[in-house]
Amino acid sequence: MKIFSRIAGMGSFLPANIVTNQDLAHQVETSHEWIVERTGIERRHILTEKETSGSMALEASKQAIENAGISPKDIDMIIVATTTPDMILPSIACLLQQQLGTNLCPAFDLVAACTGFIYGLSIADQYIKTGAAKNILMVAAEAMSRITDWSDRRTCVLFGDGAGAVILQPSEKPGVISTHLHASGYDKELLWVPSALPSQKSDTPPYVQMKGKELFRVAVNRLSEAVDEVLASANINSHEIDWLIPHQANYRIIQAIAKKLDLPMEKVVLTVQDHGNTSAASVPLAMHTAIQDGRVKRGDTLLLEAFGAGLTWGSALVIY
Repeated sequence: MKIFSRIAGMGSFLPANIVTNQDLAHQVETSHEWIVERTGIERRHILTEKETSGSMALEASKQAIENAGISPKDIDMIIVATTTPDMILPSIACLLQQQLGTNLCPAFDLVAACTGFIYGLSIADQYIKTGAAKNILMVAAEAMSRITDWSDRRTCVLFGDGAGAVILQPSEKPGVISTHLHASGYDKELLWVPSALPSQKSDTPPYVQMKGKELFRVAVNRLSEAVDEVLASANINSHEIDWLIPHQANYRIIQAIAKKLDLPMEKVVLTVQDHGNTSAASVPLAMHTAIQDGRVKRGDTLLLEAFGAGLTWGSALVIY
């Protein structure tokens, strides 16, 4: 009997503090129209001083656990995808273990930037399919505002904060059909953040550095390859996809991928206008939004894809 990993529950968290394009126009030389035309973003949620990636991960996790109808004691692995941990040590995953009151299960963070959720989903999928775990909490949480230069009009308009979480369990019904992961450290200079370690001096501030035009081109090409790969692996065509749930970085990139798939934008889950780019958290946030508003239903076939610093990119085919 074939065992699949299946999403049994989901949760998400967005800070209550909302920063609009108009708000940013008072801080830097920009405008609502300029931001929307180039990115599709209208507003984003930004942490308060008392909130962290970990606090957001905790709230999203509690929702996912409740939604799955399990107890924290049932969790036998915790994976957190984040680029913005609360501290260097310990990991957010270990902090979550203590805060949730789980057993002494494996708990670790992974860094794959915006592709973090796809990477974490792939790892969790392997543990479930081999029988090594039965209830995996997989969280993506990002405090991108903490590594954003709010005086740089090129980057400060792009990012937001948030967290999304899933509980994965074994099932005889199809769930995660396939995942496909890639990376290219050869292109690292297109998107990076200089080290903020005390011992490592840098002339570049510890904020997101990005070569936007080059990154746009590479992202479209790599994501096109990733969606072709996942469809070929499952031997299906794009018209059999119910929903495309992409990384929410830029409306124009999302539009280009949808066009390649010959999917109408009505079949694409868009939250970029409300969330901005929340890095690893963007795919689960978009997915949970569509589940909550009734668009995504049990049995729907979802194509997830993401692209981020590293460079990293990946895709997943999931039956919800």
